[in-house]
Amino acid sequence: MSAYRPEFEAALRLLAQVSEAMVARGLRRPILVGGAAAEFYSESAINTGDFDLCTFRQPELEEEMVKLGFVKPAGAGQLTKGWVHPQLKLGFEVVAETPMDGAFDPATLVLVENTGAGSIVLISVEDLIADRMGQYASRTAPDRLAQARALFALHSSLDRDYLARRIRQETGGDYGIEILESE
Repeated sequence: MSAYRPEFEAALRLLAQVSEAMVARGLRRPILVGGAAAEFYSESAINTGDFDLCTFRQPELEEEMVKLGFVKPAGAGQLTKGWVHPQLKLGFEVVAETPMDGAFDPATLVLVENTGAGSIVLISVEDLIADRMGQYASRTAPDRLAQARALFALHSSLDRDYLARRIRQETGGDYGIEILESE
């Protein structure tokens, strides 16, 4: 039995299919970032409403999504930046060409195999925690500190030096790793 919500698992399988299609075209897999990465690393303890992706090849990615049944919502009150699949409640959106405005180490990307439909790529949990801390530090998302702390607590084998450096980068030096260790 999986720790993930069924709708999240279904979205992961579709992302894996899209990723495999990109590889079949000789292109890189999209990179999963944001709330969906947080849900993945927390085994659905943190929930998301969408899948944020990074890719340099957005037109090709969207072609593959259309082949799998994704559509762009249209009309009043609809998000027009993202894509939805009729069988999912979660949307997909390309948010950037590269994660973290390129401030991450590409060697830290994580390839996850056997998602039921192929493999996916995610940013590292360290970069995800740093991203949550950057959003918290900006004062636009106060709940991100709790997410960063939850992810920190769930992953004991973190690269603490890399994480500390990335938190300082993402928060403009306002916070360090110690904020994750205290309540």
